[in-house]
Amino acid sequence: MDLNDFFKDIQGEPNYVIERRLNDLVRKNYHYRNLNEKNKKIVLDLVLKYKEKIRTGIGISDYSIRRDLYNLHRNRLKTGLTLIDLKDIKQFTESFKK
Repeated sequence: MDLNDFFKDIQGEPNYVIERRLNDLVRKNYHYRNLNEKNKKIVLDLVLKYKEKIRTGIGISDYSIRRDLYNLHRNRLKTGLTLIDLKDIKQFTESFKK
């Protein structure tokens, strides 16, 4: 499943189905196989933060994405994120833009 498939099917689904599909997307997408479990949890937390806006089709503002990515970059040594991980997370979150 890729993001286009995900966005097509999201409109009429209940919250628990959306959350399950988001979890599957992050766990099975080839961009995120290099992330360890702790880093996947960081990505899932970001997705859950944006879930309601994604579901309604509003989209996420560029400012919100940049602010969250800045916080991740600033704390990357604490969280154990590499620059490659940050690049993958950035690509994923930018797909949610308006």
